[in-house]
Amino acid sequence: MTDSRIPTARLGGSGPEVGVQGLGCMGMSFAYGPVDAKESRATLERALELGVTLYDTADAYGNGENEKFLSPFFKAHRDEVVIATKFALAIPPDDPTRRIIRNDPPYIREAVEASLKRLDVDEIDLYYMHRRDVNVPIEETVAVMAELVREGKVKHLGLSEVTAGELRAAQAVHPIAAVQSEWSLFSRDIEAQVVPAARELGVTLVPYSPLGRGFLTGSFTNADKDLTADDFRRQQPRFTGDNATANAALLEPIRQVASAHSASTGQIALAWVQQQTTVHDLPVVPIPGTRKPTRVEENAAATRIELTKEELDLLEPIAGQVAGDRYADMRFSSAGRE
Repeated sequence: MTDSRIPTARLGGSGPEVGVQGLGCMGMSFAYGPVDAKESRATLERALELGVTLYDTADAYGNGENEKFLSPFFKAHRDEVVIATKFALAIPPDDPTRRIIRNDPPYIREAVEASLKRLDVDEIDLYYMHRRDVNVPIEETVAVMAELVREGKVKHLGLSEVTAGELRAAQAVHPIAAVQSEWSLFSRDIEAQVVPAARELGVTLVPYSPLGRGFLTGSFTNADKDLTADDFRRQQPRFTGDNATANAALLEPIRQVASAHSASTGQIALAWVQQQTTVHDLPVVPIPGTRKPTRVEENAAATRIELTKEELDLLEPIAGQVAGDRYADMRFSSAGRE
């Protein structure tokens, strides 16, 4: 592949300009089985060489370990990277396997200070509310986040897995640069209301899991059989049992399109997400996760693939045929509240 840098897009109306594809860093220390720290560091460096400048983490990834792992890389390239991290998934001290959603002001202030310390930075470029606690008015949560901006601890605000109504309420308090939600050939629920709201408000969409957590690449076909016992995907309904068997059959049209482009199925899945910028007329910056330099090269190359109308039509029915929800409990996703 060539080493030409990927194009750029802006986060929100006045946010930073970033590579049109970011990097999800969660798997470098959490959720997807054994990791190789040296290879992950090489992946970070290779991504930056290719123009990937938005790096996504969260305080909940490995109970802060992911932020610590990324810190040396960020420090070495502080002026070149845009750091995105999140708060809201609190870990009870008596049970490190659980997560409690917290959006209350005292917790937000506690969380941002902890993230700043782990990341070893003075300011976080993009600070997300990771999940929504419906018992706390979103206006109250965003008001505190806005205070962090005024105090110089955070530059721009983001929200994850929010409904269109929640996004509008938040935007009325402070400009929101980005909304992060799952969006892929397998997960398209946000297109009904969240995407139109983001377009109306000038908010950039940051799709996570654009590769269907690896399923769309063909790297595994059944989580129970193919993945290690500690892999997060074994808890997701669409990747196990009969659901996995049915969903594996849905990859055939993607293979057909991939063959026509001499590309991988993962590249076609990413190209489809990237092309939603044109389809829906708003900036879209997906954050595929990987821990291998060769994969980040493959992912970046997908930004140069343009699908024809006929190919888009062929891929269109896939999401409506997917068996199983994307989470065992959908209450904490935007789709579960719309």
